[in-house]
Amino acid sequence: MRQPSAGEALAAALSAEYAAIYAYGRIGVRLTGAARDAAHQAEAAHRSRRDTLVVQLSAAGGVVPPDRAGYALPFPVTDRASALRLAAEVEERTAAHWRAALASTTGADRDQALAALVEYAVRATRWRKTAGLAPLTVPFPGRPT
Repeated sequence: MRQPSAGEALAAALSAEYAAIYAYGRIGVRLTGAARDAAHQAEAAHRSRRDTLVVQLSAAGGVVPPDRAGYALPFPVTDRASALRLAAEVEERTAAHWRAALASTTGADRDQALAALVEYAVRATRWRKTAGLAPLTVPFPGRPT
């Protein structure tokens, strides 16, 4: 199996950012107070990274994958507990795409991928703590289990 190019890896990460933004729309409505604020901040961070990637891929003449109208969620979000669980999972899944991009990127693109992986791993830990999930951390963030 061939390793994706840097552009392909970043395009896959962009698709993951689209999905994360969609999920946070479902998450935020089930939360209140500090958790809702954290969800809004997380969504804003994903939007910012999405915008950066769209400009970056466009400027490089790469393929910018389109956003979809909707994304399948791994489980229904019906209450605070399921919203918090989904928030942790969203961060883990998005981190996995950025972890995969590490192998295909170099220089500033690799720094970008590493920064995203670290940010999302930390945020997933915070969501797991808020949700009361164990373990709080995982040994290799973004690595498939």
